[in-house]
Amino acid sequence: MMDSQEKALLENATDDTSKKTYKSKEEILKRATDIVAENETPDKEEIDNLKTTFYKLHIAERDAEQKAYLENGGDPNTYQVLPDPVEEAFKAQMGVIKERRAKLFLEQEQEKQENLQKKIDIIEKIKAMATSPDEANKSYQTFKELQQQWKEIKSVPAEKANELWRNYQLYVEQFYDLLKLNSEAREYDFKKNLELKEKLCENAERLAEEKDTISAFHQLQELHQEYREIGPVSKELREQIWARFKAASSVINKRHQQHFEEMRANEEENLAQKTALCEKVESLVAAENKGAADWEKRTKEIIDIQAEWKTIGFAPQKMNVKIFERFRTACDIFFSRKAEFFKGMKEKYAQNTEKKKALVEKAQQLSESTDWKSTADKLIALQKEWKTIGMVPRKLGDKLWNDFIAACNHFFEARSAAHADTRGEERENLSKKKAVIAKLKEMLGKAQDNAAETIKQLIEEYNAIGHVPFNEKDKLYTQFRETVDKLYKELNISAASQKLDDFKSNLKNLAKKGVDVVDNERGKLMRRYEALKSEIQTYENNLGFLTAKSKKGNSLVDEMNRKVEKLKDDMQLVRQKIKAIDQQEQD
Repeated sequence: MMDSQEKALLENATDDTSKKTYKSKEEILKRATDIVAENETPDKEEIDNLKTTFYKLHIAERDAEQKAYLENGGDPNTYQVLPDPVEEAFKAQMGVIKERRAKLFLEQEQEKQENLQKKIDIIEKIKAMATSPDEANKSYQTFKELQQQWKEIKSVPAEKANELWRNYQLYVEQFYDLLKLNSEAREYDFKKNLELKEKLCENAERLAEEKDTISAFHQLQELHQEYREIGPVSKELREQIWARFKAASSVINKRHQQHFEEMRANEEENLAQKTALCEKVESLVAAENKGAADWEKRTKEIIDIQAEWKTIGFAPQKMNVKIFERFRTACDIFFSRKAEFFKGMKEKYAQNTEKKKALVEKAQQLSESTDWKSTADKLIALQKEWKTIGMVPRKLGDKLWNDFIAACNHFFEARSAAHADTRGEERENLSKKKAVIAKLKEMLGKAQDNAAETIKQLIEEYNAIGHVPFNEKDKLYTQFRETVDKLYKELNISAASQKLDDFKSNLKNLAKKGVDVVDNERGKLMRRYEALKSEIQTYENNLGFLTAKSKKGNSLVDEMNRKVEKLKDDMQLVRQKIKAIDQQEQD
């Protein structure tokens, strides 16, 4: 008899074909087609292996096709997953296999139930014959026929098998123990059965040398089946021969159990590795991609992860499909979002292209203008606007930029040619302004009457001089401003007075540009005046709510008072500038 451990190992044994490795979808389809054509009945493990491996290869191919499409400049918006004839054929074959397996399962279950009843009937017949020595002697031939029938009956429900075999063995042994007449036949049976069981023991003991653990276990199950079919041996040898067979079986069962424990440990490790890869992909899905470069970088990372996934073996059967679904779902989400991003980017490219085309048209329309100042300002504004527009496809972007800059260059080259005569005048103006600065520098450190008036006249003279070369303008003005500031400091003239004098000096130049320019300046000053007035009012209102009891309160009040005084000084300067404009208009 087999113990419970042997029984469990027998029921959980699997075939190596369920773990076969396939390199292509076509190879898997061929296997499925062969199963259907040859009317095979593969076990569930092989079917699961076929489905899991097929869709792993299928998803990898689909992702690779999409990546290649996008890398070659394909439009994400128009990309479509085309039907796969191989997948359709595989589904059809698997559907046939599924129906066939379902039908076969029902047939097998029905047959097992029928076999169970047949064996129960045989046990009852042997039980009836094992009631007395007379009955046993009379029924010996019938008994041998029943034994043969028992051997010919195959599978029964697994949960009934052990109990059924124990009952059968019990009544067979009782029958032999009661058999008295034909003792020679009985002894012959005992001897023959002993020889057969000893041979099985030898075969089981040799299996310990078998390197293929799975094969050894399967062979052992066949030996166990044969052992069951052999009748009893003499009563005094029954336990001895069973103990020998059981001991040999234990060696193989232990190796088999250890093999599957190692395999399960590897599968658990594979599950841990695959779970880690799922988490990596999910983190990439959750990450924010700021542009196409980020998407391409993370696409490469996911493709590398997919390649690593393929190198990892199976996870435990109950988790193998689930972990693959989790991995595939995360990858699908990433590539779906990537497609949406590039679709949006394409739309944005289209919008940016239209904007830049419009700027090119405007620049080309202005390129022939001879209104140098106004047109230059407009073109500069267009160039600034160009910089604010996002990217467009490279080839089209290069062409638009070349057209745009060509139109701008055409205008500015024409302006430069037209202004060639003015360069001599600018150099002359530079010399004049340097002469004014030299006069101002001569006044440093020298006390003289009417110094403030002289400085004011020189400032007006400086401001009245026209343009100087552009590359000299900033350097020259810095020298002028520093010299004037030093003179004002020597004369103890306040910064506000300096600013007011500078404003009055510049006011004459504004007047030359027209009444509208002066009115606009006065309007800006009035708005500035009202803003300062409102800000002062706000601070003074806030001061009314503060308490000066604490040190911190005193510090805050002092700071706010300083700000109010500064604002009042600024407001006073603005008021004086307005008065200067009004006085000039009266004059």
